[in-house]
Amino acid sequence: MPRILVVDDEQRIREVIKKYAAFEGYDIQEAEDGMQAVEIAGKENFDLIIMDIMMPGLDGFSACKEIRKVKEVPVIMLSARGEEYDRIHGFETGADDYVVKPFSPRELMMRVAAVLKRAKPQQDGGHEIYESGGLKVDFTGRLVTIDGERVDLSPKEYDLLFYLVRNRNIALTRENLITNVWGYDFYGDDRTLDTHIKLLRKSLREYSGKIVTLRGVGYRFESE
Repeated sequence: MPRILVVDDEQRIREVIKKYAAFEGYDIQEAEDGMQAVEIAGKENFDLIIMDIMMPGLDGFSACKEIRKVKEVPVIMLSARGEEYDRIHGFETGADDYVVKPFSPRELMMRVAAVLKRAKPQQDGGHEIYESGGLKVDFTGRLVTIDGERVDLSPKEYDLLFYLVRNRNIALTRENLITNVWGYDFYGDDRTLDTHIKLLRKSLREYSGKIVTLRGVGYRFESE
């Protein structure tokens, strides 16, 4: 049974999420604010965290950053603000999805199922590694380094990079990327893909040019 930590300072929101999550068979634990979430997540393991952003004390962005220092767990951000800056900031702190309030509890559960599905470890036949210059992508170890220095990526950025590299030199449509990286049951929009591509390029630094934009089509990871 997947364990989910629901973090929101509004009890009504927590109760609604808990009701729908229980119906889906999830085990729910609650936290009233960011500080409590960091404390609980540090002691217990969860398969997913649903995190509100606007909370007194430690906000969701900061709490997500603190949790990311010790745990790699998928995070869905909740916010009454839907501006692009907030979405980008949420993804930069390691969020896997971003849901704007007011939201449909059923849609949230669909997003939860999609994130949990994509978070399952991938089975590789052997130790698979891709190298190009100083860039090294270790699929089995789920590790990316540039000139020996580890590159910190969010879980979704890992998934996106791994899919691009595995299909290097192939033109990938936006639909193809969304379907295979987020899943058929993805409920976001094209901007989510563009935001992750932007963040991934930033993380790859001098190798950012390997991700080529194909206008009107999608993207391609170029390799010699």
